[in-house]
Amino acid sequence: MLIHPWDAALDDAEWQEWLASHEHFGILAVNNLDPAQPPVVVPTHFSVAGGELLIHLARPNPVWPHMEVAALVNVTTIGDYAYIPSYWRAKAGGPDEDGVPTSYYSAVQFTCRPRIVDDPAGKVEILAAQLAEFQPEGGHAPLAVDTPPYGRMLTAIRGAHLEVLSVGAKFKYDDANPVDHRERVITNLQQRDRGLDAAAAAQQRRRLATIGDWRARKDQL
Repeated sequence: MLIHPWDAALDDAEWQEWLASHEHFGILAVNNLDPAQPPVVVPTHFSVAGGELLIHLARPNPVWPHMEVAALVNVTTIGDYAYIPSYWRAKAGGPDEDGVPTSYYSAVQFTCRPRIVDDPAGKVEILAAQLAEFQPEGGHAPLAVDTPPYGRMLTAIRGAHLEVLSVGAKFKYDDANPVDHRERVITNLQQRDRGLDAAAAAQQRRRLATIGDWRARKDQL
């Protein structure tokens, strides 16, 4: 993932707070055993547990043979995205139609070392962590190796601990552009108000309030 200096997270706390406020759902990407074929990608929820991500997938999922031999995998989650049309980004004094369109988004990408879990007790631990995160209100049957209904279903899944080795975080909201340009785009996003426009505008407003004039900030660092 290309991360320009003006797109980078200001510190670890920024991406951690963003991740904590968004659903933990992303794309698991694993190198294909056949280098002539594309990577294997799987949409999945994941839980964050210390320095690991926890996942479980159905045993027939085609990703498993590839992950069994993978030294590293990636998990990427995105949000607060919006298409920014060309005429919103014209240079001052230039024709609107000469602007260059772009995409705004927030993204966090984890590079991880996988450890597959087939032990029933280990799978129960992963499921318990995920239920606690995604279904904290309860409303599910007891979760234990020898307890129905879930106990007998454990053979149908495999789990994985993904040890996080590095994190790349990107907040792409035109922070290198002048303040008035960013303020204008915030207004345009609020007025268009489709899809995740409001969320993208909120992220741009937050970054603008923190960074201000990026070039002046860069010169001071």
